[in-house]
Amino acid sequence: FVVGDCNRMAYAAALEAAENPGGNNNPLFIYGGVGLGKTHLLHAIGHLGLARNLQLLYVSGEQFTNEFVAALHDKKTSDFRSKYRNLDLFLVDDVNFILGKEQTQESFFHTFNDLHNACCQIVVSSNQPPQAMAQLREKMRSRFQWGLTAHVEPPALDTRLAILEGMAERRGVDIAPDVLELLAKRIERNIRELEGNLNQLMALARVNRACITQEFALDALDDSDIRSPVPLSVTASQIIDAVTSYFGLSPQALSGRQRNREITMARHIAMYLLQEDGHCSLSEVRGILGGRDRSTITYAFRKVSDSLSSNPALYEHVLALRRHLANPQ
Repeated sequence: FVVGDCNRMAYAAALEAAENPGGNNNPLFIYGGVGLGKTHLLHAIGHLGLARNLQLLYVSGEQFTNEFVAALHDKKTSDFRSKYRNLDLFLVDDVNFILGKEQTQESFFHTFNDLHNACCQIVVSSNQPPQAMAQLREKMRSRFQWGLTAHVEPPALDTRLAILEGMAERRGVDIAPDVLELLAKRIERNIRELEGNLNQLMALARVNRACITQEFALDALDDSDIRSPVPLSVTASQIIDAVTSYFGLSPQALSGRQRNREITMARHIAMYLLQEDGHCSLSEVRGILGGRDRSTITYAFRKVSDSLSSNPALYEHVLALRRHLANPQ
């Protein structure tokens, strides 16, 4: 984890929580944008906990929600409580996923109280601070603010360069400083995109048996950039038409409640493109895609955005759709 002014407080707080669980930083609430290292910090805390033989659990907000709903359905709430109560360290990623889900929030509230009363260290991450969560119950908001709230901000240029240098060194690749600077200036707000661009550049160099010069990097990344130009005037209906045609679905299937793998992926991509390229608000996306929860739409956007640099199939789907929107036949 590369420490800079953008994340120094969050890093120090995470280290303190890992070395002194249940202490002053309990709970620790880490928030910030996509791909800035929140999950990295939670994993690091968890690894130190495992090394110290602590009883711990790492889950996403979505996993907690799904397991709670399943426990209700199967009448196994006592098993659910047992799993989530006897812990030394409780790590929850994307806790914002529980927003708008009243029963899940109530269950999380009681889980939080029992663990905190037992001096279990609680660490949660979110895309926004507690005070900005309009759908968060006040009693839950107050508990998130009991300990320490730490903001992870987008890294400055020198931090991005240090991150890239570390990535290249771990891969055993010698990349010239001017190429690293080009990459660092290209992506300003998402570390996963930084890594994705570096991986992409290295892969293209291997395939073409080329040296990674600045000229090669400019040509290679410009040719394969995921940000294929999309007209500013692209409409929501054009995006829906493109997605349904590409995946061979009807608009009803896209906005319906079926949840097989292909439909879910198409739906998530549609939610992403509607916001990113169609500039639709959450309310507009809800209206277009069957009135889904705001938290579901936010989760889908983040999932697609986070996965573009690491999921080649998803990358190709989004790139193909953007090329179609830019140049409809």
